[in-house]
Amino acid sequence: MPHSDARPKPAVAFKSGKLSGHLCVPGDTSISHRSLLLGGLASGETRLTGLAESADLLDTAKAMQALGARIAKSDGTWVIEGTGNGCLLAPVAPLGFGPAGTGCRLAMGLAGVYDFATTFTGDASLSARPMAPVLDPLRMMGVQVDAAGSDRLPVTLRAPGTANPIDYRMPVASAQVKSAVLLAGLNTPGVTTVVEPVAAHDHMERMLLAFGAALSVEKGAGGLRTIRLEGRGKLTGQAIEVPGDPSLAVFPLVAGLIVPGSDIVIGNVLMNPARTGLILTLREMGADIDILAPRQAGGEDVADLRVRSSELKGIAVPAERAPSLIEDYPALAVAAAFAAGETVMDGLGDARVGETGRLAALAAGLTLKGVDCETGGAGLLVRGRPGGKGLGNASGAAVETRLDHRIAMSFLVMGLASEHAVRIDDCGPIATHFPGFVGLMTGLGGRIEEEP
Repeated sequence: MPHSDARPKPAVAFKSGKLSGHLCVPGDTSISHRSLLLGGLASGETRLTGLAESADLLDTAKAMQALGARIAKSDGTWVIEGTGNGCLLAPVAPLGFGPAGTGCRLAMGLAGVYDFATTFTGDASLSARPMAPVLDPLRMMGVQVDAAGSDRLPVTLRAPGTANPIDYRMPVASAQVKSAVLLAGLNTPGVTTVVEPVAAHDHMERMLLAFGAALSVEKGAGGLRTIRLEGRGKLTGQAIEVPGDPSLAVFPLVAGLIVPGSDIVIGNVLMNPARTGLILTLREMGADIDILAPRQAGGEDVADLRVRSSELKGIAVPAERAPSLIEDYPALAVAAAFAAGETVMDGLGDARVGETGRLAALAAGLTLKGVDCETGGAGLLVRGRPGGKGLGNASGAAVETRLDHRIAMSFLVMGLASEHAVRIDDCGPIATHFPGFVGLMTGLGGRIEEEP
């Protein structure tokens, strides 16, 4: 979650007329972080276009510069001169990541296996989040960990001598943990193996192959995946066009579904199968979403999405789909609030303890805005009201977003179709991940106002 030391910036969304137009969302955050890290490590020049230029990504870029990479931007293209695999430099100061959990955890894997001390810091929100899922496999590789209580930031890592390759079976699906272990394996002699009981997204594997890593993936029964990486190989700089982030596209997408009469096109969206769980789920709910001009770009599936307002119906979302929905279910819950019947989402355990305690924050906001919902165990049940009758809050009470950009954007989208306005306590965190979100939505015809 983004961090804000300034005073909160409330915002309010009002029931709007139809939304229409063509838009593009910022570049995919997952691919952007990984391309910066690998570009900074690879030999030669890496050129990146479409990079998500959020504060989170800028922190990752600064960290790679501190580790020896040369990074410059020219006419919208990021040009990186990498250090070469195994040749990172010891940073002279702690690496600060603000609220950026992805950048911090991946950089821990990348730099933690070097024989020099690297300290990682973050803002208050990131410092409250557990780092043990990444630190535990690094300890197995021989990395010395000096961390605050309960494996929280600040963390200092150092591998005395040479790190050890490991055979790591992941207890739960996590693309961040998998990626951190594979990045650590790049500077580790021998073969590092990661076994996924359930597949998380595979951007790291695709990008490692594109940069020339010796990597193989073996698929087993029940979704089991075994990934093997041979360490200390040569990585070569690449030219990468970063597609639009599907986890940001969900907000105008859901808005287009729930605001009557809407018809919008979202261009150049990443369609990696591990990231399209929300689109699949919304289509099962009756969403009118057309996938236009499917194509390949940089080893990834990309397409344009045409979205038209739809009469949605509630469904039971399979628990095994949760890993591909874990970032998107706040937007899904808003869509469910306008659907006929009940929508049941199971398998959201990571959201109960991760991030801000997003499940609790979401349920509290839904209840405040008149949505009939229940939480229990690792699930959420939403009983929808087609047309949004009674939804919102006539008294003006604000949703407590807890510095969570996804909660903030989800409830602003909700307000575009609710009977009453929807107010949130702080829209400031949105700018960290989706710069220009409010302007983009108002450009489509939505009524969102930032309050003084």
